[in-house]
Amino acid sequence: MTVTIVGSQFGDEGKGGIVDLYGDEADVVARYQGGDNAGHTVVEGGEEYKLSLVPSGAIRGKVGLLGNGCVVNPRTLFDEIDGLRERGLDPDIRVAERAHVILPYHRVLDGIEEDAKSEGDLEAGTTGRGIGPTYEDKAGRRGVRIGDLLDPAVLRERLEYVVPTKRALAEDVFGLDLEAAGETDSGIDVAAAFDVDALYEEFKNHGERLAEEGMTVDAGTYLAESIDAGENVMFEGAQGTSLDIDHGTYPFVTSSNPTAGGACTGTGLGPTTVGSGDVIGIVKAYLSRVGTGPMPTELGGVVGDTPGYDGTETGPEEELATKIREAGGEYGTVTGRPRRVGWLDMPVLRHAARASGFTGIVVNHVDTLGILDELRVAHSYTLDGEEQFTVPPTTERWGDCEPNYRTFDGWSASDWSAIADEGYDALPEATKAYLEYLEAELDTPVYAIGIGPGREETIVRHRPF
Repeated sequence: MTVTIVGSQFGDEGKGGIVDLYGDEADVVARYQGGDNAGHTVVEGGEEYKLSLVPSGAIRGKVGLLGNGCVVNPRTLFDEIDGLRERGLDPDIRVAERAHVILPYHRVLDGIEEDAKSEGDLEAGTTGRGIGPTYEDKAGRRGVRIGDLLDPAVLRERLEYVVPTKRALAEDVFGLDLEAAGETDSGIDVAAAFDVDALYEEFKNHGERLAEEGMTVDAGTYLAESIDAGENVMFEGAQGTSLDIDHGTYPFVTSSNPTAGGACTGTGLGPTTVGSGDVIGIVKAYLSRVGTGPMPTELGGVVGDTPGYDGTETGPEEELATKIREAGGEYGTVTGRPRRVGWLDMPVLRHAARASGFTGIVVNHVDTLGILDELRVAHSYTLDGEEQFTVPPTTERWGDCEPNYRTFDGWSASDWSAIADEGYDALPEATKAYLEYLEAELDTPVYAIGIGPGREETIVRHRPF
């Protein structure tokens, strides 16, 4: 049986916690796209684990698989595995041989390309971890795959083909003096990042460790055999629908497909297999995002991310944004930078539900809104004098949308610990009205409600496995 976990908004919806919650009944948790730009926080036994590449199910001792749709930085992978082992865990991680490898030059180029874009209005707010450049090489048929690390002769051939091109791009297009550049802020030796011999030695060693620990697999075959053997497989998406390269706010998007279709292409299983189980959309009870681009329901702003915002504005919206940001811990798991926050946006959720075919939703951070006496939801937009119920196909037109709000009573001063113990019926009536509105608008049941960061602080109404 399969279950697919999809972010419904701009990422940071709490997917990792839900993978952990439902993961007890899963045997394999497979990530199907993205790289170490994904931030997942899991709380287990009062301890917090922050993961960026290892699938969240590893905290529960499940097999974690990085599918062929992922891009993998071996340095990050082994750092996370070693860190978990130091904390007493023994993660069982498999990596698709068809997954592409993030190399140091990808990270260097990511940084200088983003700096170049910042001079105009195309800065995507990337994490600088080389994700986009690696996917570019994948599409350009010049990438290095995990399977190549296992064969030194093939690895050498791949590097000798691609590295001169990358050197020329860095030196001739961006004017970078590789020998004088030193190290990046993240500690990458720039000269070594474009040196075939240095790259070959390091990544050959990574390949040897992958082989020694038996970590590499043919993802599609491995997962199909697991399902045929009666095992439960959970597909874990990173980022969110509005960051999908096809269905998000292009060009302010990631470089892969977080929507449910990505679970097919990113693992090697067909849509009849993925679609045979639940597809669960994870929803934050309000909206947040990291990076630039339109956000019609935004409250206040974040300097460098919110278009046209310089930080000099003060007033009720800025105060409310700060209040929600502090209550919800709205700072990036990977980057640490503040997230933009705003009211829940129903057109965004309708778009996500259509694109992935949700069979259920989980609503997180309900407790965060418990600081408010009144809250709003963008029920629709007005665009060119007409009411719109979903997101326009172009980002520019989305930026022209004006939200039409509905007001809801708040649920301040709630005893969330007691509610977690008692269950759904103990929720404030105003909270239930909010959740029932979501169910009606998306024609999708609420499977669970997150009222705190811990596993025991989620009210479960339905278990998909």
